[in-house]
Amino acid sequence: MTTQFKKGILELCILKLIEKEDMYGFELIDKVGTILDVNENTIYPILRRLTQQGLFDIYIKESSLGANRKYYKITEKGINKLNEYYQEWKTFLESVNQILGEKI
Repeated sequence: MTTQFKKGILELCILKLIEKEDMYGFELIDKVGTILDVNENTIYPILRRLTQQGLFDIYIKESSLGANRKYYKITEKGINKLNEYYQEWKTFLESVNQILGEKI
C-alpha cells in the first residue's frame, strides 16, 4: 500500500476513532497500531493537520501517570468531514469491487 493511499485512509480512521471518544496522541497510535502498521511519525503530522483544519479541538487533561496529556476532540466540522470521507470511501470500495467482480 502506498504511503499517500495509507495517509488518506488513516485520516478517515483517526476521525472515526476520535468521534467515538476523545483521545490523546499515544492512545490513538496504540489503537491504530494494533491494526495497521503505523507509528508516531505518521500519526502526529495527521493530527496536527486535521487540528489546523478545524476538525479537532484540543484540551489538556492531567494524568496520574506523569505529564499532562493533550486530548483531541472532534468538532462539528470534523463530523461533517468524517461523513464526507466515509461516503467517498464507500463509493470507492463499491467501484473497486465492481472491477474485481466482488460484491459487498
